[in-house]
Amino acid sequence: MDHSDVGTIAAWVTEQGLNGATEAELLAGFCEACRNAGMRLDRAMALMDTLHPVHEGRAFRWDSVEDFEGEFEYGPSSEGQGLDTWRRSAFYHLWTSGDREVRRRIGFGDPTDFIMLDQIYKLGHTDYVAMAHRFAEAGTIGEMDCFFSHFSTKHPEGFSDQDLAILRKLVPVLGLAIKCVALARIARTIAEVYLGEDAARQVMDGKISRGKTERISAALWFSDLLNYTKISDNSPPEEIIPLLNEYSEAVITAIHEAGGNVLKLIGDGVLAIFKGEEPAESCSAALKAERLLRQKLAALNAVREVDRRPTTDVYIGLHIGDVFYGNIGSQDRLDFTVIGPAVNEVSRIASICRSVDLNVLMSSDFEAAIPESERNLLACIGRYALRGVKRPQLLYTLESARLNG
Repeated sequence: MDHSDVGTIAAWVTEQGLNGATEAELLAGFCEACRNAGMRLDRAMALMDTLHPVHEGRAFRWDSVEDFEGEFEYGPSSEGQGLDTWRRSAFYHLWTSGDREVRRRIGFGDPTDFIMLDQIYKLGHTDYVAMAHRFAEAGTIGEMDCFFSHFSTKHPEGFSDQDLAILRKLVPVLGLAIKCVALARIARTIAEVYLGEDAARQVMDGKISRGKTERISAALWFSDLLNYTKISDNSPPEEIIPLLNEYSEAVITAIHEAGGNVLKLIGDGVLAIFKGEEPAESCSAALKAERLLRQKLAALNAVREVDRRPTTDVYIGLHIGDVFYGNIGSQDRLDFTVIGPAVNEVSRIASICRSVDLNVLMSSDFEAAIPESERNLLACIGRYALRGVKRPQLLYTLESARLNG
């Protein structure tokens, strides 16, 4: 392996990073290129923390012989098994010592004192090197503050001095390419978490100009927790956030599983839309979400009752109509949402639920749009005046709908 190979591999990694290759593809391609150029390389792993509400980071693996999962996500390293694994790793040693590199010539008498070294020694590996490339403060996002990697070989003589010198030159290029891909993933994750999947997709596709909206027809969902104010007034402060999180999880997952998109969390309220090819499809999806939610609430309330924790119900308003979907706000603070009279109507419909002791109400437009086969599950409760809406509206409910809580 000579200097021309180094330049060729660096150029390939850079191009693939710019083209959006996955982190696992970058690592595998890098390792295979190094082997093809004559480097004594048999196994590699790279990892980097990320910014994600569930996962602490992502790791990527390659092996010259074994076929195993090329990438995986890992949870918090601050407690339990994760903490134990982290403290036993070469990466922890590098992080706490401030060193950039640590080597163990395990085939020549060096200790197998880091996690997994005893395993790869039994597989015939003779030499191991781990590296840490730290980011400056300006290049750090959340916990993404370092690129860790390790490499090992089965060669009878271990890594040569030239092998290590070339790795020291090329691994920073690999780290930069992987960081580039990871940053794009973080941007998508943040957008999806805070905007919802559909809105995030549109924003990431470039629809970020103020006033850039489209007129769509959608089934609208607005839900709230029953007696949330009373529960929060009568419960210990440390109970409030878990309660909100658990019931929000039930609502949001039900909507997502039915194909809907959550646009806003307004305190304990949720605004969502269902977009289908036909109005009947949109309304059927919203009703499916309602059924899924009832199942999730039954399971959640059963657990909370056993633990003697407060339980509640969720009331829902359903409507269908035309709305404007897009960016609303100022030049430097935008919200990707829906606006229009239909949005106001669905929130007003939801608010009627409490006064009629029903956990779901829907407009006559919604009732008229659902498939004929599902209409026999509905019952008309009469005509009601909705605040801010000119004419009283006929409202419908499911025959099984009753508020509990």
